[in-house]
Amino acid sequence: MTDALKPYPAYKDSGLPWLGRIPAHWGERRAKYLFREVDERSDTGREELLSVSHMTGVTPRSQKNVTMFMAESYVGHKVCCAGDLIINTMWAWMAALGVAKQAGIVSPSYAVYRPLQPDAFVPDFVDHLLRTRAYQSEYVCRSTGIRASRLRLYPEKFLDILIVCPPYKEQQKLTAYLHAKDRSIRRYIRTKQKLITLLNERKQALIRRAVTRGLDPHVRLKPSGVDWLGEVPEHWEVVALRHLGTRFGSGMTPRGGATVYQTSGIPLIRSQNVHFDGLRLGDVVFISDEIHSSMSGTHVKSGDVLLNITGASIGRVCVAPDGLGEANVNQHVTIIRPRVSKVTPGFLAAFLSSPFIQGEITMSAYGAAREGLPMGDMKALRILVPPLREQTQIVDSLRESTEQIHVSIRAIQREIDLIREYRTRLIADVVTGKVDVREAAASLPEVEEAEPPEVEPLEEAPEDGVEGAEEVDDADE
Repeated sequence: MTDALKPYPAYKDSGLPWLGRIPAHWGERRAKYLFREVDERSDTGREELLSVSHMTGVTPRSQKNVTMFMAESYVGHKVCCAGDLIINTMWAWMAALGVAKQAGIVSPSYAVYRPLQPDAFVPDFVDHLLRTRAYQSEYVCRSTGIRASRLRLYPEKFLDILIVCPPYKEQQKLTAYLHAKDRSIRRYIRTKQKLITLLNERKQALIRRAVTRGLDPHVRLKPSGVDWLGEVPEHWEVVALRHLGTRFGSGMTPRGGATVYQTSGIPLIRSQNVHFDGLRLGDVVFISDEIHSSMSGTHVKSGDVLLNITGASIGRVCVAPDGLGEANVNQHVTIIRPRVSKVTPGFLAAFLSSPFIQGEITMSAYGAAREGLPMGDMKALRILVPPLREQTQIVDSLRESTEQIHVSIRAIQREIDLIREYRTRLIADVVTGKVDVREAAASLPEVEEAEPPEVEPLEEAPEDGVEGAEEVDDADE
């Protein structure tokens, strides 16, 4: 996967602490000598709508899993051409920008820059270069605003930034090398993702068997009265979820969104924190005691079942663990407080994670152009309820039988995360001249089979505007 890459033979000081040294034969020019701002507007709004993301650059909105903030009309949106640089002015500090690969329209709040010299840059080179962390740090310094998450990079500030300019033919070699490495990395990631899929299928089979038949292979069965459940143990009940909870409710994003988040305080649990194997709080955000008090209806307690009801991670469910302390949820997560005289939190979460219920959730959420799971549909979900003692035995057995699967999935996901980090670092090192790949690029085959781009896991993207990606750019429209 890696090459023995060496630095260039000679370097010079760029004069910029955030950029460091660059190859001695590379040039440097202010952006104003390379780009001009354009403000052309659509008369019809029928052009392809493009989305700007720090993860994927500029891509057609139709390829995104976005349903929020859809405008009734796109008349007056800015028109862009293939090769134009598009910057989300509000979220440039997160490198929410990129070079358009096709003509289209973008939000009126974006800045569109057109190359003054089309032969000065290879589009993919400048796309990679301007999204590196080095340039991202410069956008932060040049942006203005009273809050960190509401900084804006205005045209006069961007156009004053120094941009490195390798010879055009060298840019072609650098991008060819990066394309080849990216293809290799995407193949690796797809292989690992297929393995995760197989492990999840194995886990789902174990859960399906346990929560619909129990642990006794010789148990007497009866018709459940529910087509998708079939026969079930004769001493189990089928109960609507509404009768198994003492409280149901989703939270809200505090007024001000990401601008009111703190580095400490009361955890605000979002959908990216809710996973089938439990809460993951590594990237949890915090709110103040005052905001927590104002959201008194959605305080989380240990033993609450947390269910994602919107977005790409809809249906993910887990139990709030003992020792969680004070916590709250946003609008993408629903709290189900189990009626413990009827159902244990662990069994309820396991049944909600079964393929049967996951399918019901998906159909309810996306039927009739809905954008999430309605509360009434959620409460109507039919749940199999064994005796409490048997529920505990089933949960204990599932925990034992699925633990190694969870460990394996986490290990594989870590491998995927590491190779993505490697890709990010490699791109930055190549386009800023830290490593010399010209010889490696020259040995590449001239034609390689084209492959579809890797599908990024959007369900893991932060919510509430923090990511500066798919949801954020739409909010400005």
